[in-house]
Amino acid sequence: MALNLRQIRYFIATAEIGQVSQAAIHLSISQSAITTAIKELEHIVGHSLFERTAQGMKLTDAGREFLSHAYEIMSKVEEATNLRMVSTEVSGTLTVAATYTVIGYFLPYHIERLRRRYPGLGIQLFELNRESIEEGLLTNRYDVAVLLTSNILNPELTTETLLSSPRRLWVPAQHRLLNAETVGLREISEEPYIMLTVDEASHSSLKYWSSTPYQPRIALRTSSIEAVRSLVANDQGVAILSDMVHRPWSLEGRRIETITIQDGIPSMDVGLAWRKGIQFTPAMTAFRSYFRHSFQLPG
Repeated sequence: MALNLRQIRYFIATAEIGQVSQAAIHLSISQSAITTAIKELEHIVGHSLFERTAQGMKLTDAGREFLSHAYEIMSKVEEATNLRMVSTEVSGTLTVAATYTVIGYFLPYHIERLRRRYPGLGIQLFELNRESIEEGLLTNRYDVAVLLTSNILNPELTTETLLSSPRRLWVPAQHRLLNAETVGLREISEEPYIMLTVDEASHSSLKYWSSTPYQPRIALRTSSIEAVRSLVANDQGVAILSDMVHRPWSLEGRRIETITIQDGIPSMDVGLAWRKGIQFTPAMTAFRSYFRHSFQLPG
C-alpha cells in the first residue's frame, strides 16, 4: 500500500485538532474516511500513531515523529506546486531586521525560499526589538524589516501587512471553558493568566483588556513562548496568543486547545516596514515582490 497526500492531510488535521469528529467537520468529510486513512498510515509505517482515549486522539511518540515529517512533506508539496523560476538578475546584499516572534515563527521558511530563488542575493538578518528596528530603518542601517506591523506607530515608516493571525485563548485539555457556550474576557479574568512579554505582547494584551471592566489575573510574566506553552498544557494558567505561534502540543507532549474569544480581540499582524520615501533597490523590490506574491496581495 502506497502512502498518499490524502492520508497525510487527514493525519495532520486529526493531530492538530485531537478529535476525529472535529477533524472531519474541519475537512468536510466523513469520520470513517479519516479513521480509514489513519489505519492505512499506521499499517504503512508499522507503528501506532495515535493513542485512542475518551478525550480524543493523542499522538504516540511515533505519531509525534511522523507529524514532523508530515509537515515537511506538505511544505515541499506546496513549494512544488508554486514553482518560480530562479532569478540570477538580482544580486547584492539586503539587510533585514526582524523581531523575535517573526524570526522564530515566520521568517526562516521564507528566507530559505528567497535564497534559492535569488542565489545572487545575500540576506543579512538581524534580530532586534521594535524600537531598535524603527531607529535602524530611519538611519538606513537596515533596508527593510519584517515585524509585527500592528505595533508600528511611527509616521515616518511605511508598513505593509502580509498576515493577520487571530488571537485565541489557550487552555489545557479538558479545561472547563472548553464546554462553555461562549467565552469572553469576563470568564478569562477568573482564571490564572500567563502573560507573555516578548515583542510587546503584554502591552498589546493590556490594550484590549483596558477597554473592558475586567483585568487578567496574572500568575506569571515570561518572555518565553515555550514556557507559556508548557504552563498552559500543565494546567497552571491560560493565555491569549496568536494562531501563528500556537502548537497543539507542549514539550512534554501534553495537549493545548484553543478557544475563540467572543470579545473583539485584535489580530497579530505580520508584515514589512521601510523608511517612507526611500528609493527601492532591485534587492528590496525582489524581497517585497516575493512576499506580495506569496501572500497574494493585490497590485
